[in-house]
Amino acid sequence: MVQTPPAMTPAPGHSRPLTVLVVDDQPLMSGALKTLIGSAPHMECVGVAANGEEAVEACIAVRPDVVLMDMQMPVMGGVEATARITEACPDTRVLAITTFTSEQYLVPALRAGAAGYLLKDAEPTVILGAIWGVHRGESVLAPAVTAKLLASIEHDRPVVGRAQLKPGDPDGSDLTPREREILQLLARGRSNPEIAQSLSLSESTVKANLTRIMDKLEVRDRVQVIIRAAQLGLVTLSLD
Repeated sequence: MVQTPPAMTPAPGHSRPLTVLVVDDQPLMSGALKTLIGSAPHMECVGVAANGEEAVEACIAVRPDVVLMDMQMPVMGGVEATARITEACPDTRVLAITTFTSEQYLVPALRAGAAGYLLKDAEPTVILGAIWGVHRGESVLAPAVTAKLLASIEHDRPVVGRAQLKPGDPDGSDLTPREREILQLLARGRSNPEIAQSLSLSESTVKANLTRIMDKLEVRDRVQVIIRAAQLGLVTLSLD
């Protein structure tokens, strides 16, 4: 489930097909996803992996734009594979796609670097839109998923929060009042259009502010912005 299915179109200036690696230990599911991606305009499946270890090796070899990552697999699970891929291939975005909605997989996957979390029973158009969305740097999270993520981080903030900052680590002190407003709305699960409407701004202004927030917090996407902001106590747990 996503808030609004992202547009199924290339980002501006993206002339080549978007490349996708499918990772799933169920041949029926991986075959269906491969066929779906292969039938989509401007998109290409560049490989299929049956476990996390194969996924890491394939990512290093082919450097796909996006990885569709199952969570529960033999040899190496999706969470560990996601962490290794985001470290080894920083330009690759990982989209978790699973049948599990419990925090056992959801929160660890997002903390490991997944840019979104999708259920396998999602409509094909939603899956394709989500692939383009994470590639563009958008988050693919329902508000309820955001709430679970924030709740988990708030629970253990003394372990991962300010006490663990090293000299020179970003702490959010240089965020402007406007950036803090946008950050709080983002943590409430708001999309760019919803943030723009709430603050009477244009969507382009919201995007520009989000880019500056990511730069200041030294993260690469919206999900990691939420995680870092929650760790630093910059946002509160509220979806009002």
